[in-house]
Amino acid sequence: MHSILKTDTKFGNNRTNGCCETPTLPVKFSDTGTLPVTYVDIHGTSFQPRIPILPKATLLVKPNPVYPVETVTLTCSVGSYSDWRYKWYKDRNDNVVSQSGSNNPGPSYTISITSVSDQGQYWCEGHRVSRPTSSQPSTDITLTVLGQFFYVFLYITGLYSGETVTLQCDISDYTDWTYWWYRNKQLLSPGSPSKTITTLSDQVSQYQCQGRRTDRPQSSQLSVSLNISNKPKATLSLDKKDILIGSSVTLTCTVESSGWMFYWYRHRQDSEPVATTSGSSYTLSQVSVSDGGQYRCRAGRGDPWRLSEDVTVTSRRPAAVLTFQPNWPQIFMGESVTMICNIQEGDVTDWTYAWHKNYDDGSNTDFMNTVKHQINATDLSVSGVYRCLGRNRHNQHYSMWSNRVRLTSSVSVRISPNRTQHFTSKSLSLICDLKGNSPGWRLMRYTETGVESGCSPNWGSITGSTCTITSTDTGDSGVYWCESGSGQYSNAVNITVSDGDVILESPAHIVNEGDSLTLRCKCRNQRCTNSKVDFYRDGVLIRNETTGEMTISAVMKSDEGFYKCKSDEIESPESWVTVRGDNIIMITVSLHQW
Repeated sequence: MHSILKTDTKFGNNRTNGCCETPTLPVKFSDTGTLPVTYVDIHGTSFQPRIPILPKATLLVKPNPVYPVETVTLTCSVGSYSDWRYKWYKDRNDNVVSQSGSNNPGPSYTISITSVSDQGQYWCEGHRVSRPTSSQPSTDITLTVLGQFFYVFLYITGLYSGETVTLQCDISDYTDWTYWWYRNKQLLSPGSPSKTITTLSDQVSQYQCQGRRTDRPQSSQLSVSLNISNKPKATLSLDKKDILIGSSVTLTCTVESSGWMFYWYRHRQDSEPVATTSGSSYTLSQVSVSDGGQYRCRAGRGDPWRLSEDVTVTSRRPAAVLTFQPNWPQIFMGESVTMICNIQEGDVTDWTYAWHKNYDDGSNTDFMNTVKHQINATDLSVSGVYRCLGRNRHNQHYSMWSNRVRLTSSVSVRISPNRTQHFTSKSLSLICDLKGNSPGWRLMRYTETGVESGCSPNWGSITGSTCTITSTDTGDSGVYWCESGSGQYSNAVNITVSDGDVILESPAHIVNEGDSLTLRCKCRNQRCTNSKVDFYRDGVLIRNETTGEMTISAVMKSDEGFYKCKSDEIESPESWVTVRGDNIIMITVSLHQW
């Protein structure tokens, strides 16, 4: 309430020390411009003075009522005077909710409806610098917020980049919505009558949707965000490392979150899966050798899917180790040697044993109960390569083949110079090298003219056990070996005699795995310089050298093959290099008789 002063000319109780009282009277803003009191002057004349009342502010609210997510404008005006600035209030609270100023010089205040709490009673008033400095407050207007707020329900959560799924935008009220999709707060697609999308980005993203319509309410809220995360990695593991034939092994595919199907692949992921499981584990029971290999798991949920790294399942057969007793470095005729097949799993009685000679495929295998096998060195027919194999009595699974043990003849052919290739018109010596006194051995050869024996005068001369070809010819090319009268024979060597200008110096005998191997390109005369030599194995260039030779420091079985060299575009013949595995034990059977 505001008050004005009234001067009363009546004396009596109002008189104080010759002065007059000045009572205060309440005046409402709704009063007119005339004071509701009567004055009497000293002449006894009564009158009602006219005093101007402050102008009243008017508030206009549009639209009202309002729907969620819409905006409402509150416009305040004062009919008289100018240069007004305005303040807006809510719910008869003296706290200003907005006021015009440098950022909002106009008479309007706009509210974006974000919650039901935005509804209530609003009023405004005007203010100016000069008098009158303020207006009367406007009449209160109640702003009403209609309906509920609209939310989007996304039914799939925990998505990963690159998956193809369906997102559905459901709005809780009204119809005729069109749907607007946003990725990372950027508009992804304009309004569509379909409430679903099915393609997601390969990038980590945030998705939201919003509905819009022609009639009021024209817009829904933005949905809550659906986060598209980095894809998890599928990790494949084994429950054991040492897998014996006949045992079981479980593969586990680990992926963060849930809802995955698991596809199990062997060797190649583009093949059909060997198994499909809803759980993350896959068990191989009664593992056999054929189960070995590289396995992958694929965790699928939607499309595409996540593929794990490889894990190798190696089904290990127990090792077999072949030893011999007695462990003599040399065994003579008439002696015997006992082979022992030791299986590295279980007891001796758990296995039966088979023995094989000279690299047979084991298709005709007779298993025996004994772990030992005796060989009597009665003649050189015992020569060969031996190995053993075990078979489990309980589950019929096999062990690995054992290491190999070689029993070799005590007779060998030596060549001088010790190489397989020789130039024409050169001297060549071949020797039947006997470890002991064994008469009746002669040198044999097989050439283009057929089999020849005894180092006959038409191709060589014999001195003791040495056969010498004084002037080699291309017709001397062939296979040479030593043979006894009873038909026993030594190792064989292949000799090539070339009339060309380049030959390859390579060893005439077998090279043991792990030994050093040196090959040289040898020139007959000055036509080649060996300044640039190419070496080939099985027709493929393997080395360029400027020294005329190449060395393999530790030869392997894979180095076996046909070798040749080329110097100054002049090519040598090919020679075969044989590499013997390092797990062959050499036992020499001598021809000594006791």
